[in-house]
Amino acid sequence: MNPFISQIPNTITCLNILSGCMAIIFASSPGCHAGGLSGMQWAYIFIGIAAVADFCDGMAARLLKAYSELGKQLDSLCDAVSFGVAPAMIVYHLLSASSPAPWAAWLALLIPVAGVVRLAKFNIDTRQTTSFIGLPIPANAIFWIGYTALAAAGAEILLEPVLFVPVLLAECWLMISPLPIFSLKLKSLGWKGNEARWILAGAAVVFVGSMKTGGLFWLIVFYVALSFFPFTRRS
Repeated sequence: MNPFISQIPNTITCLNILSGCMAIIFASSPGCHAGGLSGMQWAYIFIGIAAVADFCDGMAARLLKAYSELGKQLDSLCDAVSFGVAPAMIVYHLLSASSPAPWAAWLALLIPVAGVVRLAKFNIDTRQTTSFIGLPIPANAIFWIGYTALAAAGAEILLEPVLFVPVLLAECWLMISPLPIFSLKLKSLGWKGNEARWILAGAAVVFVGSMKTGGLFWLIVFYVALSFFPFTRRS
């Protein structure tokens, strides 16, 4: 294979970590404004770009048949930054500035810890080829985007330690839990075999359409709840 072509998936993966680093930078200055958006909103956008890159690098590797051990390890390292550290920084800075108990902000550091454990388990677990065991780390990032968006929009109760701490611990546990979670990769465009994925896509339209960014919180809650239904394990 042409060496240039073989590196296309890895190049896309590097876009993932670049976007994750940009998200961390903007999360560290949530009150700044650029282009009419706050630092927190830019952090959300760059995590979104990282998620797109994370999807596209795998698709590129499959289309080009450019699989490599380097790509596998690179993907996990980038995911740890973009979907572990970046959302943790969003949570940390929001709670530091707005929580009635700023000490709780330090617990956000558990997010990347659980995330890297989840990624390490994924890399050595041969059972996770068509589905997941534990919540995927990109879904973790989407959850915290929705959670912080709701809190910033007025749901200040989400910043209260009595609610935030149990939610944080539950979310971290979900990443390293034995819970079977269906993959979002479509086997085809048809309904059969993709029922759970199309249901989740419809839910995304409803939640985000009605609640905007905050709807992502409920979307991931729905994703986890849907995974408890036996039919999703055949999808």
